[in-house]
Amino acid sequence: MIETILISISIFMMVIGACFSFFAALGILRLPDVFSRAHASGKASTLGVMLILLGVLIYFIAKEGHFNVQLLLGIIFIFITGPLAGHLVSRSAYYMGVRPSERTIRDDLKDAK
Repeated sequence: MIETILISISIFMMVIGACFSFFAALGILRLPDVFSRAHASGKASTLGVMLILLGVLIYFIAKEGHFNVQLLLGIIFIFITGPLAGHLVSRSAYYMGVRPSERTIRDDLKDAK
């Protein structure tokens, strides 16, 4: 009974994670400039991958009865490096002179040089 519930939760988390990853890929294709694309890839894909790994972790706990430390370390690593990489891509693009799209309202990095 509890195994079925845990497997159902893990499948739900993996499907939601796949949806977040799909929307991140769609955002990378559709958004107008490098800054919004980095935001989409840094936030949505990080959450998607974390949900998929968490679903796999719960699945292994339910099906095989053991806790996988490598999956937990992978979740922590993605949690730290995903948004940080998006931030660094955006900041380096700004310092290289890439201009935001016309729809950008304010420039927060203008005074940070």
